[in-house]
Amino acid sequence: MIGIGRRGLLGGTTALLAAPAILHAQPAGGVKIGVVAVQTGPQAALGNQLKDGFALGLRHLDGKLGGLTAETVLIDDELKPDVAVTKVRAALERDKVDFIVGVVFSNILQAIMRPVTESNTFLISTNAGPSTFAGRGCNPFFFTTSYNNDQVHAVMGQVAQDNNYRRVFLMTPNYQAGRDAMAGFKSRFRGEVVDEVYVPLTQLDFSAELAKIAAARPDAIFTFMPGGLGVNLVRQYRQAGLANIPFLSTFTVDEATLPAQGEAALGFYSAASWAPNMDSEQNRRFVRDFEDGFNYVPATYAAQAYDAAVLLDSAIRRVRGNLADKGALREAIRAADFRSVRGSFKFGVNHYPVQDFWLCKVAKRPDGKLQTETVRKVFENNVDPWAAECRMR
Repeated sequence: MIGIGRRGLLGGTTALLAAPAILHAQPAGGVKIGVVAVQTGPQAALGNQLKDGFALGLRHLDGKLGGLTAETVLIDDELKPDVAVTKVRAALERDKVDFIVGVVFSNILQAIMRPVTESNTFLISTNAGPSTFAGRGCNPFFFTTSYNNDQVHAVMGQVAQDNNYRRVFLMTPNYQAGRDAMAGFKSRFRGEVVDEVYVPLTQLDFSAELAKIAAARPDAIFTFMPGGLGVNLVRQYRQAGLANIPFLSTFTVDEATLPAQGEAALGFYSAASWAPNMDSEQNRRFVRDFEDGFNYVPATYAAQAYDAAVLLDSAIRRVRGNLADKGALREAIRAADFRSVRGSFKFGVNHYPVQDFWLCKVAKRPDGKLQTETVRKVFENNVDPWAAECRMR
């Protein structure tokens, strides 16, 4: 089903992303955006969400950001840090992009951070939110419209605590975001960690880990398995007869993976700062137009990328199109004078959002499609745990 959706969205994405670029002779004062979105391998479903979310934002803005005609350069990082650096450098030096936006995975963000920010170019992450850039590593040229990795995972630690789960099995991929997930969960959970398992970022067979879970008989499991990892884990978890053990997750069951997971994911939990069923005019319009344009349900990857487009529009408008004054532009981005699909939006001192977080659950809509839906608010106006160490003021 992901394959079918991808074919449908490629046609729409080409039209939406290329729309501003059809005017081959860019007028003076245009703005060029490098959009980093993985397009290779099973994780491309996440990159497509990100790409399409930003494209919809541009469409809602009539192909302009702050009144300037916008052109996008799509960068497939291939989930390879060295490839990402090479392509991003080309976008900066050859294509002369004014902003770099996107990035699904934290290892890619960590790789491109220095070349982008050292060129005095603003980098807006729409998904990856490693803790390494939230504290002492904060940067005046880096903003994120998503979260600090720790925060989302801490939601599930709090949920496990609130539900009086005493023994929990933890499993994540072995890279920065996976380590952040473990730390985030444990920052709120006070019970026993039955086991702490790290798997390769390319793992698709979880039979050995599922056998460990069955033998340990925990009160619940907590996992962070994005993209193809999550698709396989959820299917295999259900097939192994383990669904009676509560499945607490982050970025494992979401709108990017649900088409492939199907009903195997029903009733499984996730944590997020946004869900498709949030009832606001801005969000209803976003979800409706996204589904009409791409024929699939948006995930947080799309929502956060959409917010990035509207954020840039507000900032460029605030400086009246003057992209050369980096100080004024930084303050304009920091002001976050826009309406997010999440509702109100503001940045903390480290340029990470201060926002609410929700417990969500996979449900079937009346039209038969699956989506995550809010269950209850867990954190309100949450400031990430590293912000106090950031020395920007």
